[in-house]
Amino acid sequence: MVKLLVGILKGAVIGAALGYGAYAIGMDSAVPWLTYALIGAVVGLFVGKPIWSLIRDQGSTTWIAVLKSIVGFGIGVGLYALVAHAWDPSPQIVSGYDIFRWGPTLGGAIGAVYGGFVELDDAIGDPPAGAGAKKEPQKKLPAKKA
Repeated sequence: MVKLLVGILKGAVIGAALGYGAYAIGMDSAVPWLTYALIGAVVGLFVGKPIWSLIRDQGSTTWIAVLKSIVGFGIGVGLYALVAHAWDPSPQIVSGYDIFRWGPTLGGAIGAVYGGFVELDDAIGDPPAGAGAKKEPQKKLPAKKA
């Protein structure tokens, strides 16, 4: 449960930051699908087991992060298309922006959805907390004969 909340929070922060950046430079209205595709890709790289931990780990491969990023690209485009073409009526916020068409809010929502999924997926199969602290019994050496 905690992993899910952490993933949602990480994804929302990344998505809102990238969404605001795209809004500030005007990219969210020019090519909005690319903005949300990049949000999904970046969330795939940094949420769950981030790419730098996969590079350092000798027992894993960096292709895991690349695949999460490619899937995130598709999920970002898909969720944007779903919201842009299938969501009606859309709620308004105080300054007149549409909540689900404004970069920071939609980016945060897409990042939160995909971040929660990725973090939960990476948590499956992890040992429970404190399970690694168990000590194996030590083998007794035979006593020396004098």
